[in-house]
Amino acid sequence: MSSYDVIFIGSGPGGYVGAIRAAQLGLKVACVEGRATLGGTCLNVGCIPSKALLHATHMLHEAEHNFAGMGLKGKAPTVDWTQMLTYKDETIAQNTGGIEFLFKKNKVDWIKGWATIPAAGKVKVGDETHDAKHIVIATGSQAASLPGVEVDEKIVVTSTGALELGKIPKTMVVIGAGVIGLELGSVFARLGADVNVIEYLDAITPGMDAEVARQFQKVLTKQGLKFTLGAAVQGVTVKGAKATVSYKLRKDDSTHEMTADTVLVATGRKPYTDGLGLADLGVEMTERGQIKTNGSFATNVAGIYAIGDTITGPMLAHKAEDEGMAVAEILAGQHGHVNYGVIPGVIYTHPEVANVGETEESLKAAGRAYKVGKFPFMGNARAKANHAADGFVKILADKETDRILGAHIIGPMAGDLIHEICVAMEFGAAAEDLARTCHAHPTYSEAVREAALACGDGAIHA
Repeated sequence: MSSYDVIFIGSGPGGYVGAIRAAQLGLKVACVEGRATLGGTCLNVGCIPSKALLHATHMLHEAEHNFAGMGLKGKAPTVDWTQMLTYKDETIAQNTGGIEFLFKKNKVDWIKGWATIPAAGKVKVGDETHDAKHIVIATGSQAASLPGVEVDEKIVVTSTGALELGKIPKTMVVIGAGVIGLELGSVFARLGADVNVIEYLDAITPGMDAEVARQFQKVLTKQGLKFTLGAAVQGVTVKGAKATVSYKLRKDDSTHEMTADTVLVATGRKPYTDGLGLADLGVEMTERGQIKTNGSFATNVAGIYAIGDTITGPMLAHKAEDEGMAVAEILAGQHGHVNYGVIPGVIYTHPEVANVGETEESLKAAGRAYKVGKFPFMGNARAKANHAADGFVKILADKETDRILGAHIIGPMAGDLIHEICVAMEFGAAAEDLARTCHAHPTYSEAVREAALACGDGAIHA
């Protein structure tokens, strides 16, 4: 039996980052993980492998559609799906191996196995029980499904199964037009699949700025994805090697069916806390099955904390990382803090979509006076040169003070461009501060400056 200052349960972005940060601050730290590799869902079956496939298929798209126009002549590449999956697996291995190296470097003990918490201050893994002054639950989330939809990870799959399909399907139905569904849907559309997306709501990407969502749907439609919106899925039946999705249109209650080789269930995720013994400990939960915590990530049971997808807030790897660092600092006697008003979100399609802060809809609902500065990538020289001129940058600022309240980008490298706006918001900057900051030419980032200029006297290149 070992004794620790803190044991993190789960080695996803929240757990491994929190463990490393706690060790850097002088605490004796262990991290419990039952997978054969570290990194949790994100590195093993989520963010990282999906980005590898997004990158590979974007290269294919460029070769098929843009190379010839740039003078790059030759036969378009053929797809070796087995090799593409090998590339994805190699990417996973590099990243998960990197976490193992960082654990050794920072003297974080990896306790291999699945954890239960028999009592406050005790973590049991296998036959061994370890003492801990503090326990941090960072066990992440799992894919959520729908009534009448049974996942087999072969024909009816979650994102996990979609990353391991034995062959590229000719037809695919995606249930849910959120981040995961659209990213993986675009991967298989580029690979030649006929992709149909079914969404319960009347717009894609729920919660996104409505103007961006409309533009995003137009771009994806142009890329070959088809959308059925306002449709409630009733069930999925599998017969042979095919699956049939039955759904009802909300506008007229009419029933319809769609058959495909593969059905991807992308209806969101739910906290994963199975087997920890939280009910026996008396840990309070929310109605949505999340662990209830206070502003310091503490549960109602002394010495037990929770972060990441197991608690309220957006289910994002970087949100979990921030909470991991914050809880580590709190446990080390510092003042850890997360600014939930400045957490960006990114969709890694092409073009990318990124957002931070308020939307026009949220500002209108709050009755707050605001102004909009917008600039199209069609006016950006670098974007035009790189066949990446779809989309725009949109900055929302307070009408009186000019303080930046939010930003929304659809376009090239949106996931990277959003961060100068995040930094500006963290420091309470005005749109004019961005507008007066010199940006290198020619770069995509100039579109951000132009949008900031548009909050004032107007953009230069539009």
